[in-house]
Amino acid sequence: MFEKGELIMCGGHGVCRVVDITGNPIDRLDKEKKYYVLEPVFEKASTIYTPVNNDKIVMRRIMNKEEAEKLIAHITEIDTVWIQEEKRREQTYKEAIRTYDSKSLVQIIKTLYQRKRSRIDEGKKVLSSDEQYLHKAEELLYSEISLALSIPKENVEAYITEAVDKQNI
Repeated sequence: MFEKGELIMCGGHGVCRVVDITGNPIDRLDKEKKYYVLEPVFEKASTIYTPVNNDKIVMRRIMNKEEAEKLIAHITEIDTVWIQEEKRREQTYKEAIRTYDSKSLVQIIKTLYQRKRSRIDEGKKVLSSDEQYLHKAEELLYSEISLALSIPKENVEAYITEAVDKQNI
């Protein structure tokens, strides 16, 4: 169970803060069921109520500073996940985004960067679906790393690039 004030990744909403743990917001007579009251960190306009024991939505603590630094230190070792069959490839992307697995998000980002570069070099357009998955994977990963390392989200990509470049020297 998460505690009030904790930052978590919550299915479909990205990084959220646990604002409260309360009773059922719809059925006030239901005293048994507990709910998290969540506030998305990067989208202040909404409040989310989800059961504490919700097994349909992935919820996990965000990575800490050491975990974020370790992930960045090993980015060059993380392989891409190119799958020729479009439906299977898209399913792989969806699953990584749904589970918020940081390593899988890195795989998607690396794969789609390479694919984007390759298509541009061949004079082809970048597929809008690739752009959407790339944007979503970056948004999720960079949001989490931003909070773990206490740096602005817009600086995360440059931070990672600089760290990877230093490793390759």
